[in-house]
Amino acid sequence: MEYQTKSSAEMNGMCNSKLVTEYLCHNGFSELSIESKKLPVQDQSESSRKKAEDESRLPALEAAYTTILRGLGENTERQGLLRTPLRAAKAMQFLTKGYHETIYDILNDAIFDEDHDEMVIVKDIDMFSLCEHHLVPFFGKVHIGYLPSKKVVGLSKLARIVEIYSRRLQVQERLTKQIAMAISEALQPAGVAVVIEAAHMCMVMRGVQKMNSRTVTSAMLGVFREDPKTREEFLSLVKTS
Repeated sequence: MEYQTKSSAEMNGMCNSKLVTEYLCHNGFSELSIESKKLPVQDQSESSRKKAEDESRLPALEAAYTTILRGLGENTERQGLLRTPLRAAKAMQFLTKGYHETIYDILNDAIFDEDHDEMVIVKDIDMFSLCEHHLVPFFGKVHIGYLPSKKVVGLSKLARIVEIYSRRLQVQERLTKQIAMAISEALQPAGVAVVIEAAHMCMVMRGVQKMNSRTVTSAMLGVFREDPKTREEFLSLVKTS
Protein backbone atom coordinates (compact mmCIF):
# COMPACT_ATOMS: atom_id res chain seq x y z
CA MET A 1 0.00 0.00 0.00
CA GLU A 2 1.20 3.54 -0.76
CA TYR A 3 0.92 5.98 2.13
CA GLN A 4 1.55 9.69 2.00
CA THR A 5 4.73 10.81 3.72
CA LYS A 6 3.71 13.86 5.70
CA SER A 7 4.83 14.61 9.22
CA SER A 8 2.63 13.58 12.13
CA ALA A 9 2.14 17.22 13.07
CA GLU A 10 0.78 17.97 9.65
CA MET A 11 -1.40 14.89 9.63
CA ASN A 12 -2.81 15.80 13.04
CA GLY A 13 -4.06 18.96 11.42
CA MET A 14 -4.88 17.48 8.04
CA CYS A 15 -8.56 18.12 8.53
CA ASN A 16 -7.84 21.74 9.39
CA SER A 17 -9.21 23.82 6.54
CA LYS A 18 -6.15 26.03 6.16
CA LEU A 19 -3.66 23.16 5.99
CA VAL A 20 -5.71 21.17 3.51
CA THR A 21 -6.23 24.21 1.32
CA GLU A 22 -2.50 25.01 1.28
CA TYR A 23 -1.67 21.38 0.45
CA LEU A 24 -4.20 21.30 -2.36
CA CYS A 25 -2.95 24.51 -3.90
CA HIS A 26 0.62 23.21 -3.95
CA ASN A 27 -0.44 19.98 -5.65
CA GLY A 28 -2.67 21.20 -8.45
CA PHE A 29 -5.91 21.24 -6.46
CA SER A 30 -6.55 24.98 -6.66
CA GLU A 31 -10.13 24.35 -7.76
CA LEU A 32 -10.81 22.94 -4.30
CA SER A 33 -9.76 26.06 -2.38
CA ILE A 34 -12.01 27.38 0.34
CA GLU A 35 -12.93 30.31 -1.87
CA SER A 36 -14.64 27.92 -4.29
CA LYS A 37 -17.11 27.03 -1.55
CA LYS A 38 -18.39 30.56 -1.79
CA LEU A 39 -19.07 30.31 -5.49
CA PRO A 40 -22.64 29.65 -6.57
CA VAL A 41 -23.51 26.42 -8.30
CA GLN A 42 -22.77 26.75 -12.00
CA ASP A 43 -25.87 27.92 -13.78
CA GLN A 44 -27.24 26.95 -17.14
CA SER A 45 -25.24 29.64 -18.94
CA GLU A 46 -22.00 28.16 -17.59
CA SER A 47 -22.99 24.70 -18.82
CA SER A 48 -23.83 26.19 -22.20
CA ARG A 49 -20.47 27.94 -22.28
CA LYS A 50 -18.62 24.69 -21.64
CA LYS A 51 -20.65 22.88 -24.28
CA ALA A 52 -19.88 25.62 -26.79
CA GLU A 53 -16.20 25.44 -25.84
CA ASP A 54 -16.14 21.68 -26.50
CA GLU A 55 -17.86 22.14 -29.85
CA SER A 56 -15.38 24.83 -30.84
CA ARG A 57 -12.50 22.44 -30.20
CA LEU A 58 -14.00 19.53 -32.13
CA PRO A 59 -12.62 20.48 -35.58
CA ALA A 60 -9.03 20.56 -34.30
CA LEU A 61 -9.44 17.22 -32.52
CA GLU A 62 -11.08 15.69 -35.58
CA ALA A 63 -8.24 16.89 -37.80
CA ALA A 64 -5.70 15.46 -35.35
CA TYR A 65 -7.32 12.02 -35.45
CA THR A 66 -7.39 12.19 -39.24
CA THR A 67 -3.65 12.84 -39.21
CA ILE A 68 -3.06 9.92 -36.85
CA LEU A 69 -5.04 7.52 -39.04
CA ARG A 70 -3.16 8.62 -42.15
CA GLY A 71 0.11 8.26 -40.24
CA LEU A 72 -0.85 4.65 -39.56
CA GLY A 73 -1.22 4.11 -43.31
CA GLU A 74 -5.02 4.05 -43.31
CA ASN A 75 -7.27 5.41 -46.01
CA THR A 76 -9.48 7.92 -44.18
CA GLU A 77 -11.81 8.09 -47.18
CA ARG A 78 -12.97 4.49 -46.93
CA GLN A 79 -16.48 3.93 -45.63
CA GLY A 80 -15.56 2.53 -42.20
CA LEU A 81 -13.36 5.49 -41.34
CA LEU A 82 -15.29 8.41 -42.84
CA ARG A 83 -16.70 9.55 -39.50
CA THR A 84 -14.14 7.90 -37.21
CA PRO A 85 -12.11 11.07 -36.54
CA LEU A 86 -15.25 12.94 -35.40
CA ARG A 87 -16.48 10.02 -33.31
CA ALA A 88 -13.04 9.62 -31.71
CA ALA A 89 -12.87 13.35 -30.96
CA LYS A 90 -16.26 13.29 -29.22
CA ALA A 91 -15.31 10.15 -27.31
CA MET A 92 -12.11 11.76 -26.05
CA GLN A 93 -14.04 14.80 -24.87
CA PHE A 94 -16.40 12.54 -22.92
CA LEU A 95 -13.56 10.51 -21.43
CA THR A 96 -11.92 13.72 -20.16
CA LYS A 97 -15.04 15.63 -19.13
CA GLY A 98 -13.79 15.75 -15.55
CA TYR A 99 -11.64 18.75 -16.47
CA HIS A 100 -14.86 20.78 -16.64
CA GLU A 101 -16.12 19.72 -13.20
CA THR A 102 -15.32 20.37 -9.55
CA ILE A 103 -16.69 18.63 -6.48
CA TYR A 104 -18.73 21.71 -5.58
CA ASP A 105 -20.60 21.40 -8.87
CA ILE A 106 -22.02 18.08 -7.68
CA LEU A 107 -22.10 18.36 -3.88
CA ASN A 108 -24.42 21.38 -3.77
CA ASP A 109 -26.67 20.79 -0.75
CA ALA A 110 -25.77 17.10 -0.34
CA ILE A 111 -23.68 17.66 2.82
CA PHE A 112 -25.75 17.15 5.94
CA ASP A 113 -25.27 17.86 9.63
CA GLU A 114 -25.44 14.51 11.38
CA ASP A 115 -24.31 13.36 14.82
CA HIS A 116 -22.58 10.27 13.46
CA ASP A 117 -18.98 9.47 14.33
CA GLU A 118 -18.60 5.91 13.09
CA MET A 119 -16.91 4.80 9.88
CA VAL A 120 -18.73 5.20 6.57
CA ILE A 121 -17.54 3.01 3.68
CA VAL A 122 -18.61 2.84 0.06
CA LYS A 123 -16.71 0.14 -1.78
CA ASP A 124 -16.52 -1.44 -5.22
CA ILE A 125 -17.16 1.84 -7.05
CA ASP A 126 -16.48 1.18 -10.72
CA MET A 127 -13.77 3.41 -12.15
CA PHE A 128 -12.58 3.98 -15.71
CA SER A 129 -9.76 6.34 -16.64
CA LEU A 130 -7.07 6.97 -19.25
CA CYS A 131 -3.37 6.52 -18.58
CA GLU A 132 -1.68 9.81 -19.38
CA HIS A 133 1.44 8.04 -20.62
CA HIS A 134 -0.12 5.95 -23.42
CA LEU A 135 -3.73 7.20 -23.61
CA VAL A 136 -5.06 3.69 -23.06
CA PRO A 137 -7.58 2.75 -20.36
CA PHE A 138 -7.08 1.58 -16.84
CA PHE A 139 -10.09 0.46 -14.85
CA GLY A 140 -11.05 -1.17 -11.60
CA LYS A 141 -12.67 -0.55 -8.22
CA VAL A 142 -12.44 2.30 -5.74
CA HIS A 143 -13.06 1.81 -2.02
CA ILE A 144 -13.71 4.92 0.08
CA GLY A 145 -14.03 5.29 3.84
CA TYR A 146 -14.30 8.34 6.05
CA LEU A 147 -14.85 9.04 9.73
CA PRO A 148 -17.41 11.86 9.96
CA SER A 149 -17.00 14.90 12.14
CA LYS A 150 -20.64 15.98 12.47
CA LYS A 151 -21.10 16.05 8.68
CA VAL A 152 -22.02 13.32 6.19
CA VAL A 153 -22.43 13.38 2.42
CA GLY A 154 -24.99 11.69 0.17
CA LEU A 155 -23.45 8.32 -0.65
CA SER A 156 -23.86 8.66 -4.41
CA LYS A 157 -21.74 11.81 -4.27
CA LEU A 158 -18.68 9.77 -3.36
CA ALA A 159 -19.08 7.90 -6.63
CA ARG A 160 -19.51 11.23 -8.43
CA ILE A 161 -16.24 12.49 -6.95
CA VAL A 162 -14.52 9.39 -8.30
CA GLU A 163 -16.04 10.16 -11.71
CA ILE A 164 -14.80 13.76 -11.70
CA TYR A 165 -11.17 12.81 -11.16
CA SER A 166 -11.12 9.58 -13.17
CA ARG A 167 -12.51 11.30 -16.29
CA ARG A 168 -9.16 12.96 -16.91
CA LEU A 169 -5.75 11.87 -18.13
CA GLN A 170 -4.39 10.23 -15.00
CA VAL A 171 -1.93 8.08 -13.16
CA GLN A 172 -3.44 5.86 -10.49
CA GLU A 173 -1.28 7.21 -7.69
CA ARG A 174 -2.43 10.80 -8.26
CA LEU A 175 -6.05 9.78 -8.78
CA THR A 176 -6.07 8.04 -5.39
CA LYS A 177 -4.71 11.10 -3.61
CA GLN A 178 -7.01 13.54 -5.42
CA ILE A 179 -10.12 11.63 -4.36
CA ALA A 180 -8.99 11.50 -0.74
CA MET A 181 -8.03 15.16 -0.59
CA ALA A 182 -11.28 16.26 -2.24
CA ILE A 183 -13.38 14.42 0.35
CA SER A 184 -11.22 15.76 3.18
CA GLU A 185 -11.59 19.33 1.96
CA ALA A 186 -15.33 19.07 1.43
CA LEU A 187 -16.33 17.30 4.67
CA GLN A 188 -13.51 18.11 7.10
CA PRO A 189 -13.82 14.58 8.58
CA ALA A 190 -11.60 12.99 11.22
CA GLY A 191 -10.02 10.93 8.46
CA VAL A 192 -10.34 9.64 4.91
CA ALA A 193 -9.17 6.38 3.34
CA VAL A 194 -9.14 5.56 -0.36
CA VAL A 195 -7.94 2.32 -2.00
CA ILE A 196 -7.94 1.73 -5.75
CA GLU A 197 -7.41 -1.65 -7.42
CA ALA A 198 -7.03 -1.41 -11.19
CA ALA A 199 -5.90 -3.20 -14.33
CA HIS A 200 -3.82 -1.13 -16.74
CA MET A 201 -4.14 -1.81 -20.43
CA CYS A 202 -0.67 -0.37 -20.97
CA MET A 203 0.58 -3.48 -19.14
CA VAL A 204 -1.91 -5.88 -20.71
CA MET A 205 -2.17 -4.85 -24.38
CA ARG A 206 1.44 -3.72 -24.83
CA GLY A 207 4.77 -3.68 -23.05
CA VAL A 208 5.14 -6.61 -20.65
CA GLN A 209 1.64 -7.92 -21.58
CA LYS A 210 0.85 -9.38 -18.16
CA MET A 211 -2.84 -10.24 -18.35
CA ASN A 212 -3.55 -10.77 -14.66
CA SER A 213 -1.58 -7.93 -13.10
CA ARG A 214 -3.38 -5.51 -10.78
CA THR A 215 -2.14 -2.26 -9.28
CA VAL A 216 -3.23 -1.29 -5.76
CA THR A 217 -2.75 2.22 -4.37
CA SER A 218 -3.97 3.85 -1.20
CA ALA A 219 -4.21 7.28 0.41
CA MET A 220 -4.75 7.55 4.16
CA LEU A 221 -5.48 10.87 5.85
CA GLY A 222 -6.05 11.82 9.47
CA VAL A 223 -7.01 9.02 11.85
CA PHE A 224 -6.69 6.36 9.12
CA ARG A 225 -2.99 7.17 8.88
CA GLU A 226 -2.36 7.85 12.55
CA ASP A 227 -4.24 4.93 14.12
CA PRO A 228 -3.28 1.43 12.91
CA LYS A 229 -6.46 -0.13 14.36
CA THR A 230 -8.71 2.26 12.43
CA ARG A 231 -6.77 1.61 9.25
CA GLU A 232 -6.94 -2.16 9.79
CA GLU A 233 -10.70 -2.00 10.38
CA PHE A 234 -11.17 -0.17 7.08
CA LEU A 235 -8.95 -2.56 5.14
CA SER A 236 -10.64 -5.62 6.61
CA LEU A 237 -14.11 -4.31 5.80
CA VAL A 238 -13.04 -3.50 2.24
CA LYS A 239 -11.80 -7.06 1.76
CA THR A 240 -15.04 -8.69 2.90
CA SER A 241 -17.39 -9.72 0.10
